[in-house]
Amino acid sequence: MTGEAIGKARKWPKGHKFEDFAVGQVYEHHWGRTINEGDNSLFSTLTLSYNPQYFNAEFARAHGHPGVVVNPLLVFLTAFGLSVEDLSEAGGLFLGVEKLSYERAVYPGDTLTARSTVTDTRESGSRPDHGIVTWHTEGFNQRGERVIGFHRTNLIIKRGG
Repeated sequence: MTGEAIGKARKWPKGHKFEDFAVGQVYEHHWGRTINEGDNSLFSTLTLSYNPQYFNAEFARAHGHPGVVVNPLLVFLTAFGLSVEDLSEAGGLFLGVEKLSYERAVYPGDTLTARSTVTDTRESGSRPDHGIVTWHTEGFNQRGERVIGFHRTNLIIKRGG
């Protein structure tokens, strides 16, 4: 990169600060993601998820599915990933996931979207320049059917922190 280009570059702030979140606030995450067979096969192989339902259509059909089933961990990570820009892109420690529930199977070709609701905000007892925020994230297929739900919590920096 040239010195001129670097001189014109601006730092673009990302994400939100602790004060931006209020209990009950809803974020409709604007990106969706269509999961294809290649995504599912590669993810399942790389994570050593060798359940035949994830890569063997005949096995999946023999167990009541119309074809291969998308690996549920890929469904979770996709829904989680869709929420990052709105919720935690500014950084801060990820504190965990609770109450993870898979509602229905996802199949290659399904498009996932996500929505998150702020369920809790509180001051951090150990880091006065941070707060703790919990969201309930729900993932939906292209028919608007809920396929996954979970609560996740992050440490979020305060303004001026």
